[in-house]
Order: sequence, then structure tokens, then C-alpha cells
Amino acid sequence: MARSNKPFPKKPVFANPVKDSPYAFTFDETEIKPQAQKGRGAVSNQASTRFERYTSVRVDDGWQHAGSETEEEPRPETQLFLDTSRSIVMRNDSPDIGFSASLNPYRGCEHGCVYCFARPSHAYLGMSPGLDFETKIFHKPNAAELLRAEFARRTYRPESILIGINTDCYQPLERKLEITRSILKVMDEHRHPCSIITKSALILRDLDILAPMAARRLVRVAVTLGTLSADIHRKLEPRAPAPQKRVATMRALSAAGIPVTIMVAPMIPAINDHEVEGLLEAAHDAGVRHAGYTVLRLPWELKQIFEEWLTAHFPDRASHVLSLLRQIYGGKLYDSAWGVRGRGTGPYAQLIGQRFRVACEKLGLNRDDKTLDHSQFRKPSKNPGQMEMFGD
Repeated sequence: MARSNKPFPKKPVFANPVKDSPYAFTFDETEIKPQAQKGRGAVSNQASTRFERYTSVRVDDGWQHAGSETEEEPRPETQLFLDTSRSIVMRNDSPDIGFSASLNPYRGCEHGCVYCFARPSHAYLGMSPGLDFETKIFHKPNAAELLRAEFARRTYRPESILIGINTDCYQPLERKLEITRSILKVMDEHRHPCSIITKSALILRDLDILAPMAARRLVRVAVTLGTLSADIHRKLEPRAPAPQKRVATMRALSAAGIPVTIMVAPMIPAINDHEVEGLLEAAHDAGVRHAGYTVLRLPWELKQIFEEWLTAHFPDRASHVLSLLRQIYGGKLYDSAWGVRGRGTGPYAQLIGQRFRVACEKLGLNRDDKTLDHSQFRKPSKNPGQMEMFGD
């Protein structure tokens, strides 16, 4: 492993420092190109973070035939870490998103979606936004207690809280840890409105909580689906549920009376953007009546991770995809400006947006109100063991 604070040359040459020696020699050291790993989205951990002074590059020195077809890389195992955050609700004042309060039971996500805009957050933990993000998962076991404490604050005023905006609150670990379920119990107990965004069919486990909340206009669910192609799905989001399973999840949620939105996301030029109409039709047939979309976002280190993924999975069109992204984001791979991120500008971005709007109009999507009710909120009692003077 070689370290440098400058870009590593493609073929660095190392020479014996002893001049005029009969044993002097030179040899080439070639950088090992990372290969896609089964069941993982990111190709490697080689994306350098904005907080690191040095970067690492794996090289083949010729001695052990590193990187040859006969040598297999060990598959990274998922590791669980404790998140000791003292607060649970995060707030933002961004004018281009439809929520101001959110919470995330987990940091990192085992679904391994290569496009996840939350990947760069792992850099704050001194970890890579690449494979580390999907193999080193932080969880908040006391999330429900933190949420109840937030509700009990004297100055607290209820506003809809979005659960799982950064990482999926129903990722595989939730099946055992049940942190999201504990959060929903607190939401239900105090009649607090919330929204959920997920890819997972595991949400159906909690219909016993969600259906009664929906009847009181206290919950809505968004299911993210960006492709109906099994092949693209395996490459983009290897551990997320299959597309047809997500469509079935939308159908089951709708049948239970829960308002469902399909998030057609992310639209990646020349990869899945041709599927806009088909995705909306599949969701509509499943009972969905609301829809949203985003174009691929590549903040910070995600640019390098996505380019690496493109080269590994779509080498024939990688340059074309990147060219279209630059057209969408004004000559750059990403523009974080409000109103531009997730939508883009220019003819290609406008075409995607127009196709989405026309399809929604044709299917009758986004016509009815989906506002949640904030008036039912019940603040936690200061003395939990004491009965309330006035009930419902």
C-alpha cells in the first residue's frame, strides 16, 4: 500500500538506490483497479474524503500477483456500531424540500445503493463513503426515549417528522433491532404526525401501528423505486428489495388505507431515465396516488464512487452518462444550489421533468390533499405514572 498527498502516477518506477551496483534494478508498480463485489454497491473504499490529508492506492508490485484472476478479495462483512447521539430530531431550513424536521434510526445503510446522497456523511466518522458506508452501520437503540424527551420539551411544537431521509429506516438490521418500530410506537402514543421513506417490504410488519395512524391522518409513506429492471437493480442497489417486491409493498400499504407516494429516484441519464412512465404506471396500478422524482445527486465523495461504479458496470457508456450529468448541472457533475440539486437545469433536465409531469397528469396523480393533522398531538406527561386529568 502506497501513501501520497498527491495524485498517484499510473506506473511509478522504483529503483535500487545503490548506484553502479551490479545488483541495481528497476521495476514497475501498477495500480490495482478495484472490481465490483457481489452484493455490494460501491466498488471500493478508495474514494478519498475531504477530511483526509493522505489517500491510499493499492498497487501490484509483482511479487504476489495481487489483483490477478487467481486471487479473490475477501468480502467485507457488515459490522454494527453504537451511535451515542444525544438528540434525535434534525432540522433544516432548505426552501427546496418539503420537510423541516427529520430523524434517522441508523447511519450507514446495508442496502448498498451506490447513488445514496448520504454516503459522504460517513466521512464525518473517519470512514469511507464507499464500502464502509454499507458495511459499518451505526444504530441508535435509545431513539424512542430521545424522541419522547424531545416531545416533552416545554417549547416543543408539533410538525411532521420525516423518518429515514438519509438512510433506510427499514434496512435489514431493523428486522432484529426494531428501532423504527419503537419510534412509531412513540409517534402513535402521542398522536404525532410523521412521514416515512423506504425501499423495504419490512414496513408491512408495522401495519398494526401504521393503519390506525393513517385513519387519523397521522402518517404517510413514500416508497423509492427507480427501475423495474432486475439487472439494473442488482447493480444499483444490490441489497435492497427487488422492484416487484416494492410494487407489492405499495399495493399492500394502499390496501391498508395508508397514503403512498412513489419516489421515482434517482433518474440517471442513459441508465434508467427511460423508465419514468413505466414506473409511474406500475405504482398507479398498485393504488398509489402521489408521486415525486429526483435526478441523480453526487455531492462530495459520491462523484468518485459513482464514476468508479460506472466504469465497473457500464464501461461502454460511462463517458456518455457523465456528459449528460454535466449538461444537467451546468457543466459540473453536481450543483448543490437550492432549486437545482435533484432537478438540474437545461434541456435534458427539463425533458425529464416534463415527461414526469405529463405522465402524472395522464394517470391522475398528485390531485388530492395529503396534508397530515398536527392538532391531535399529546405532550408526554411530566409524571408518567400519574393519570391525566382529562382524556380523549
